[in-house]
Order: sequence, then structure tokens, then C-alpha cells
Amino acid sequence: MQKGFDFTDRFKGFQNTPLLWDFDAVESLMQFKISSSRSMYNTERHQKKLRLGKWIEIFTAFQLQQIEGIEFIAENFQIKNNKQTIGELDVLLLKNEKPIHLEIAYKFYLYDDTQEYSNPLDYWIGPNRTDSLMLKLKKLINKQLPLLYKPETKKLLKTLGFDSQNFEQFVNFKAQLFVPLDKKKIDFCALNEECVTGFFVHFNNIDVLKNNHFYIPSKLDWLVEPKANVEWLNFDDALPLLRVYIDKKQSPLCWLKNENNQLSKCFITWW
Repeated sequence: MQKGFDFTDRFKGFQNTPLLWDFDAVESLMQFKISSSRSMYNTERHQKKLRLGKWIEIFTAFQLQQIEGIEFIAENFQIKNNKQTIGELDVLLLKNEKPIHLEIAYKFYLYDDTQEYSNPLDYWIGPNRTDSLMLKLKKLINKQLPLLYKPETKKLLKTLGFDSQNFEQFVNFKAQLFVPLDKKKIDFCALNEECVTGFFVHFNNIDVLKNNHFYIPSKLDWLVEPKANVEWLNFDDALPLLRVYIDKKQSPLCWLKNENNQLSKCFITWW
């Protein structure tokens, strides 16, 4: 199978991912809308192997740099108590001279219909059940945003000529959402239904996909929109590769090509 796609494909997929919510605040969090860049990202400056979350920050910063009226104060602004790092602010910027603290998030969530939840937002969990939308929202509200007002942060900002109290706080939270195959009724609450990117199937029920061909992208390529020109695997060849993930309690993302050559995204879950 091919090693991966270039960052043009990844950046396109990133840009085409909608905000997880748009108009109203979710759990008091307001979105900071960023216009798509007409310039394509140039990877020459970043040759190191970086995790997906870091590339999301780089792509977002690149978009912001293309917008008139935006000036960066700091990126990945580390806050320390003595020599110990107590946290990091993703982006501090000026928009038309107004100071803004921006936290960046890009997530993949599946709609967990194996349990009943009282809050519609609780249904959205990570592919491996190790995180969830509500956990991320609580982390933003209780940890990441309040960091701006810590004494250590105030002291650092003062050296740059800024006061914490003058900053407005926003998030830029994008997501790909995946729903159970054939589930018709889902309460999206305040979330953006346009974020639905595909579906998921439990490994025990994978026979429903036996007429499809499979491609298993690397995690960096989870951003990429499915393409036809990859080395597709038939069902029998894909099965043992998928089982390796499942045995490790990992839910792989797959691209599928059906009998009509239609392409889709699908998680195969272990849970």
C-alpha cells in the first residue's frame, strides 16, 4: 500500500472540514471562524515527523496568516511556574488590533448508540473510547481557557504589553462525525450535521461490507478525502489487517469502494 498523500491533499481535507458548531455557543464556547486560504500550504518549512494534532495547529496558523487584519502575538505560548510547564495557549493574536486567545481542536467522533445518555452531546466519543466530546469541552472550559488568567500568564503577557482581561476567548473546533450504519434518527443538538463524514461498523458485523474494497490510510491521512487511485484491498485481504487493529483495541479508519465505485469513509470498531 502507498505510504501516504502529500500535504496538499491533507490541507485540502482539513480546509473542507466544517466547524463542529457554527452559530450559537456550545457549553459557553464561541467559535472563531477562519476563512479558507486560497494559497496551498507549502511543506518545505516542516520536514520533521509531527503528530496529527500538531499539523492541525500549523494548518490553522497558515490560514490565519492569510487574513488581512490579523497579527500574531504568540503561538504555543508555554506558561511555566518556576521551571515547570503548567500549560500552553495555542494562539494569541490581534484581529483588527483586538486581542484574542484562540484554542484549536480537530476531532473524530462516533455516535455511541451502545448506551443511553441524558445529554445528547455525551453520545459523541472517540474511535477508541479513550476520549469524548464532553471531555474535550470540559477541558477547554475548566483548564485551557482559564490558563489565560493564571498569575504566571498575566506576568508573561505584561512583558509583551498585554493585559489578560482585555482578551476575548474563542475556539476553532472542527470535527469529522461518524454515525452507525443505517441509523436514521440522531439528535445532533447544537452540532453541525454537515460534519457527518461517514459511518462505522463493529468488526463482528463486518460481513455487511464484504462486497467493498478497502484502503487503510495512515492517521495523518485521516484528513484526506477518499480518492480512487489507491491500492485497494479486497475484503478477504483486508480482514486480517483489520483484525490486527481490533486485537489491540484500536478502531481503524477505512476508505471503502463499493460495487458502483462509490467512495466512503468508515471506522471499524472493536467495541
